Amino acid sequence: MAKIRVTKVRSEINRTQNQKRTLEALGLRKMGHTVEHDDTPSILGMINNVQHLVSVETV
Repeated sequence: MAKIRVTKVRSEINRTQNQKRTLEALGLRKMGHTVEHDDTPSILGMINNVQHLVSVETV
């Protein structure tokens, strides 16, 4: 299964509670924090909800 690398590039200040919880569920904390996840439909759906706050690249 493919891996993707997700990096938080924008702040969660003044965002909805749903977007804040999605970032927390992805494991992203501080600005510039990077995590790797499997390329599954559930992860891609979460990334789609906060795509304006993160950058995504395949590994």
